[in-house]
Amino acid sequence: MRRIGLYPGTFDPPTNGHIDIFGRAMKLVDELIIGVAINESKKPLFSLEERVAMVKAETASLNGPGLAEIRVMPMHGLLMKFAEACGAQIIVRGLRAVQDFEYEFQMTAMNEQLNPDIETVFLMADVRHQAVASRLVKEIASLGGNIAPFVTPDVRLALLEKYKK
Repeated sequence: MRRIGLYPGTFDPPTNGHIDIFGRAMKLVDELIIGVAINESKKPLFSLEERVAMVKAETASLNGPGLAEIRVMPMHGLLMKFAEACGAQIIVRGLRAVQDFEYEFQMTAMNEQLNPDIETVFLMADVRHQAVASRLVKEIASLGGNIAPFVTPDVRLALLEKYKK
């Protein structure tokens, strides 16, 4: 049976922490679907199309023979319905801090009520990325700070372009 994992998120923008989780999640599944979510409550800086394109570009080098296949898809609606439609058996979530755990614990309990056959797997952020959050990266970029340690060069350029306008 082919193991399919789903890593959902807004990825606004994708950070080095996200990319680390992508690579580590690939070790657990045969196919990793990265669901780029619409979440207007977070007021994304980048459009859904821009975020999908960035994640596709950032994951292109992770694909290859003998590795899990990666698919990047826009994600609409309820997470568990999307997971079911994709055939995912695993939801992958990254954890950075206690605040993440509290939120994710509650979400996992609710998701288990919706579909107990889909497991949630938590991957701890690498110590280098534990403080990195897309929200903070955007704030630093908007104030002219150095974001190079937190994102890839292409994402850095995309952020700088957004804040030029």
